[in-house]
Amino acid sequence: MDSTSLKELIKASAIKLGFQKVGFASTQLPIQIASSNLSKWFAAGNHATMYWMEKRQEERGDIQKYFPEAKSVISLAMNYYHGQSSNVIKGDYKFSNYAWGDDYHDIIKKKLYLLGQVIHDHYPEAKIIACNDTSPIMEKVWAQRAGLGWQGKHTNLITRDYGSWVFLGELITDIEIDPDLPFHDDLCGSCTACIDACPTQALEPYDLDARKCISYLTIEHRGELPLEHKHKLDGWIFGCDACQDVCPWNKKFTQSSIEQAFKPRTDIVNKSLENWSELTEEEFRITFKNSPVKRTKYAGLLRNIEANINK
Repeated sequence: MDSTSLKELIKASAIKLGFQKVGFASTQLPIQIASSNLSKWFAAGNHATMYWMEKRQEERGDIQKYFPEAKSVISLAMNYYHGQSSNVIKGDYKFSNYAWGDDYHDIIKKKLYLLGQVIHDHYPEAKIIACNDTSPIMEKVWAQRAGLGWQGKHTNLITRDYGSWVFLGELITDIEIDPDLPFHDDLCGSCTACIDACPTQALEPYDLDARKCISYLTIEHRGELPLEHKHKLDGWIFGCDACQDVCPWNKKFTQSSIEQAFKPRTDIVNKSLENWSELTEEEFRITFKNSPVKRTKYAGLLRNIEANINK
């Protein structure tokens, strides 16, 4: 099978598996500017306590240090938006849209493995690594290199047809596949809606300070919340979509996801303020089984709820 036929097979198989966008990038062109910007981001301490990111900084900045045989990156995007914003939740507390359903790590990783098997059926000796969020690569940089979209001022990848409501995944392989054209345009223009809407001023154009970010504070931060931000969660108890909710591309071009596993869980939508305040650890385990909300743990979710009550 030649490169063109393989490329078409991968695209068709990816769409069949439920991905909406597929692009291809060559690893032969280094991502020097992005790597340099990443180093500056770490040096400024913008990663907060996410030291696990810094430990593998070299791999993030140079994909060959993660996978020496890498020749191509197959970048994929899956729409997770179900046509509803946080105001659909009956209580005043808010969850990031991505966390309303099942854990995307599990769903996307399974689909990536299936897509990898399609390649192995034709190239049994091929080396392939499946990546999704937790791997030390710059996903948004490779997605832009593969033509999927551009990195917006809120630092999320924005696509023309689904806005920024997409999960990213990658297959890195030692097969040379003809690359697609990179997405060169920055279609944010002069818009600063995301920056203006951030409750904690965590955003500057194309730069995020995790130390101020509500998503970081409510998910990754362990222990007591910093006093300067403790009562500025703006109703969010897991994650934050403030910058995405106001993005013009998200307002005009979103489409409802076809992935049923991402649909909002009834228990999240229907809980009242009183229900959340009285949440037990057993209820937490039941409500958030196979959910990304497990990341913050029961104690973390209670901390976030209490911070919003006592603001």
